[in-house]
Amino acid sequence: MQSNLLSKPLAAPLQPSPLQTSPLHVGIIMDGNGRWAARRNLSRLRGHEAGVEAIRRVVEAAPRQGVATLTLYAFSSDNWRRPKPEVSALMALLRSYLANEVESLVRNGVRLSVIGRRDRLPDGIATAIARAEAATAHGDVLHLRIAVDYSGRDAILSAAARSSGAERLTREAFSHLVTGEPGLRDVDLIIRTSGEKRLSDFLLWESAYAELHFTDRMWPDFASEDLAEALGAFYRRERRFGGLQPTAAKPVASF
Repeated sequence: MQSNLLSKPLAAPLQPSPLQTSPLHVGIIMDGNGRWAARRNLSRLRGHEAGVEAIRRVVEAAPRQGVATLTLYAFSSDNWRRPKPEVSALMALLRSYLANEVESLVRNGVRLSVIGRRDRLPDGIATAIARAEAATAHGDVLHLRIAVDYSGRDAILSAAARSSGAERLTREAFSHLVTGEPGLRDVDLIIRTSGEKRLSDFLLWESAYAELHFTDRMWPDFASEDLAEALGAFYRRERRFGGLQPTAAKPVASF
């Protein structure tokens, strides 16, 4: 099984839908790789490899479904507690992706950002991340954000420490400190796979008014149709943002 993201050319270059008038920010907690593998008597590594293929499918589908920013939870700060062989395998998958897939990302207009700590990553990965981000910086079809060694609480804590003593700090300015990106759209929709129903320290500041969608689908089986189903449920909801007047989430792309 292929272990690289976008290891094969996409069927066609990624293009946003012409109906895309209010592109969304979607976050996905990619859960269930290990259980998917266990049910098939496979190693957990095979589950993670299958999960990488699911990432490829979703990256290809997202722009056509009105998603402009896609944030994927790949490795939390708490995941260092997992067995060392599994952690090493996950880091190897990340290293392979960074080494081999930049050309495909550039060709398809995908801008890559990696969020989270970099000082605890194995040697060479932080440098590879910086190179990949620089090479893809002009991508304007999809902003793909991958959370590695990431903690939402730590991101808020770090931002608070850096804002100490600041006068008249606004939400917008603090958001910049939390995300590291000025003008980043708040998360519209959080999807979690495998039947679990919790945020697990993912994008806590950015998801203040995000809609939540939980599916029993294991991440390695997640496909464009599952993304469409989640977005369809999102579009049927009314978003009030604390007010009384509902704001319908109107579709911005055809599925």
